Amino acid sequence: MTRTVTGLAAQSVRNFHYLACIVLLTTWLGGCASTGPSRASEDGAARKAAETNTSLGRRYMDRGQYEVALEKLKRAVAHDRTYAPAHTLLAILYETINMVEEAAEEYRLAVRYAPANGDVNNNYGVFLCGQGEGEKADAYFQTAVKDPFYATRYVAYANAGRCALELGDLDKAERYLRQSLEYDGKYAPALLPMAEVSYRKEAFLPARGFLQRYEAVGEPNAASLYLGYRVETALGDARAADAYLRTLRDEFPGSAEAAQTRAPN
Repeated sequence: MTRTVTGLAAQSVRNFHYLACIVLLTTWLGGCASTGPSRASEDGAARKAAETNTSLGRRYMDRGQYEVALEKLKRAVAHDRTYAPAHTLLAILYETINMVEEAAEEYRLAVRYAPANGDVNNNYGVFLCGQGEGEKADAYFQTAVKDPFYATRYVAYANAGRCALELGDLDKAERYLRQSLEYDGKYAPALLPMAEVSYRKEAFLPARGFLQRYEAVGEPNAASLYLGYRVETALGDARAADAYLRTLRDEFPGSAEAAQTRAPN
């Protein structure tokens, strides 16, 4: 599983980060070019040290021991500066501790050393989208889905769709989200924004359908409940709209969505 765009579903991406890196750590074991047995041995030892320190860094991150994790990940890239998983995880750590410029540099390095890798390009796209650079992010999502070994293209398509939605490009968002759902029709992070796109296009019955599909597989949150309230209001079902509204206010009273329902018209 790879990282997803945050925002609409109001949920953390940190677990997606870590799972993506687990995949990278277990599959990217390619060696370096060598000119002889001694060089090959040295390169192999450096890569092994980078892998070990990256794995340790991830474990310390999982425990919230960020200072130790940072030390391990810096050691990893010192042993092998071309090891993209170390740069990716280091970028995630820098994001976690709000060092955005450092995170951006590490994402760029990961892409430099693994330019065609789906996970790397998807993760950088998510980062760029989160920084308000959605148009730039789109190119990385497109690169991600072209990776023939990228097993979770539906994630990158969903991320691209959600990013386009944030930019207000409803047609592009719909195209990407439908491509995601062609791979996995039950993928919640694509179903909820697809319902939002349909609502904004005033296709209220399809919006209800996508939202119901989301509710069958995903957890209710402030965004989904607020969307349900708006969809049912548009369809004229006052009872259903009121049910969504009461649940939103009861379960997420401090949310921005709940505040919107109390805002003066």
